[in-house]
Amino acid sequence: MSEPPGATIAAPEAPPAADEPSPPLAAQRVQPLRRPGRWIATAVVLVLVVQFAHGLVTNPFYQWDRFGYWFLRPTILDGLAITLEVTAYSAVLGLLGGILLALARLSKSPVLRAVSWTYVWALRSVPLIVVLLFLYNFSALYKTLSIGVPFGPAFFSFDESKLATDMVVAVIGLSLNEAAYAAEVVRGGILSVDQGQHEAAAALGLPKGYQFRRIVFPQALRSITPNYVNQLIGLIKSTSLVFYVSLLDLFGSAQSMGSTYPGDIVPLLLVVTVWYLILTSVVSVVQFYVERYYARGATRTLPPTPLQKLRTGLTDLSARIRREAAV
Repeated sequence: MSEPPGATIAAPEAPPAADEPSPPLAAQRVQPLRRPGRWIATAVVLVLVVQFAHGLVTNPFYQWDRFGYWFLRPTILDGLAITLEVTAYSAVLGLLGGILLALARLSKSPVLRAVSWTYVWALRSVPLIVVLLFLYNFSALYKTLSIGVPFGPAFFSFDESKLATDMVVAVIGLSLNEAAYAAEVVRGGILSVDQGQHEAAAALGLPKGYQFRRIVFPQALRSITPNYVNQLIGLIKSTSLVFYVSLLDLFGSAQSMGSTYPGDIVPLLLVVTVWYLILTSVVSVVQFYVERYYARGATRTLPPTPLQKLRTGLTDLSARIRREAAV
């Protein structure tokens, strides 16, 4: 078909060159996924935290000047020393008792298993305050205690009321209660050790005691440590109950001062709270390093310490700032 006179044919548009360079990869940035819910939740939590901190600082009811006055008073520090002393004795005796009870639970003797199970069942069922009050009034049931032949003559006798001081009653009561819970923690840790470790130790002909001390128990400590530290933190707080057996620990000292100075009850409670926070924080730090120590050989890389985490975070932050500046 012929074209009309004077008409021109438009040239087709040239296709893009195949070898045209694409944008550099540095300019092709991947946009992160939007998460508005996370940002909203973060903003709400930050507002609540700031409001809480503002209320702590500006509310005159807390009497921070009186808090500073009482925080290092000799009465408070004496009570703190008693708390630490009771906790230390009870933790050691409770752990030793828990190990013995756990071994009895795992024994082949039905008598040992039954007695251990009954002890754990009874002490975990009875409130700690009941145990302390029962021991505090134990002299009403047994005025004298004796050592001698069972069901026979006594060689030594002594007055129970003179022996059972307030400190002794508190330590024994907390230790008996702690041993019941520690027994289950230790038993769970021993059962967590792979059965092949027991078989390998037995195949080498090692004595049972040596197997437990050098092979089984060190591996069980990886499982025992975090659980028992939880018990230890609970034990620190449970020492506040020894006030009811006339032992003035940290809480008892604050309670006694609150009775004398009723206008300082709130700052005294804040003093007790801060000291308990300090004690539990120290125990948590010790727990981290003990867990890290026993993680050797069980994990390829040890968990980083808080200082290592801080150093890594600062390094990543500086690297990100350099990348942003280069773009």
